[in-house]
Amino acid sequence: MADNIFSVKGKIALISGASSGLGEHIAEMLADKGVAVVCAARRMDLLQNLADRIKEKGGKALAVAMDVTDRNSVKAGFDAAEKEFGTPDIVVCNAGATGRQPFLEMEEANWDHVLNVNIKGVFNLGQEGAQRLVAADKPGNIINISSICAVSSFKGLTHYSASKGAVNQLTRVMGHELAEHNICVNALAPGFLHTDLVADYYETPQGKIDLANLPLGRAGELSELDGTILLLASNAASYMSGSVVTADAAHSVRLG
Repeated sequence: MADNIFSVKGKIALISGASSGLGEHIAEMLADKGVAVVCAARRMDLLQNLADRIKEKGGKALAVAMDVTDRNSVKAGFDAAEKEFGTPDIVVCNAGATGRQPFLEMEEANWDHVLNVNIKGVFNLGQEGAQRLVAADKPGNIINISSICAVSSFKGLTHYSASKGAVNQLTRVMGHELAEHNICVNALAPGFLHTDLVADYYETPQGKIDLANLPLGRAGELSELDGTILLLASNAASYMSGSVVTADAAHSVRLG
């Protein structure tokens, strides 16, 4: 059992926000581990490229268009997943939105957009995934992607920080309520990572200062989250639910 406790081979995963960044990486990594992956996002061109890459390597993948703020879109994505592979055992609520704007200047529309994607989107995807698992009488793992911004203050990210704080609490309540159904719900809170979204910022003077001030003097690579994701997606987390796992090389500890 010890040799296979982190195995996810043969499972089915639905990953939102899979067209780029962390979501794209998670989809490819899980596919490499033998998971049939349903790649969900709004950008079908990027999703199809991802699905094709996975299938070219011998993996199983399906691209589905999904807007996590639209419950009908979420339902349609799960319908497609079940038709192709079956009910997803693993649901990764990764789709997110951000954008810097000082609190005194923040527009209501900007606030609404970030909260809508980051918290309503997690609710929609998580609840739909859980309902499908219960209907199929199947255990499962739900992973909500949070951030160290939930517990630390970064100027210009009021909306993002508030939304990720809500994700943390939603994770705790989901974990509590869904435990009786053998559905484990946990959140992953990464620190600074190397992604296309922030690559240009890291090259700016302020970005270089921010990186130099990190405990390791650098941002994390997406692959450095693989072990944590496999923990949360596998039977290794069978007695773990409602937890927020931080992966930031002590960045938030220093800030705290």
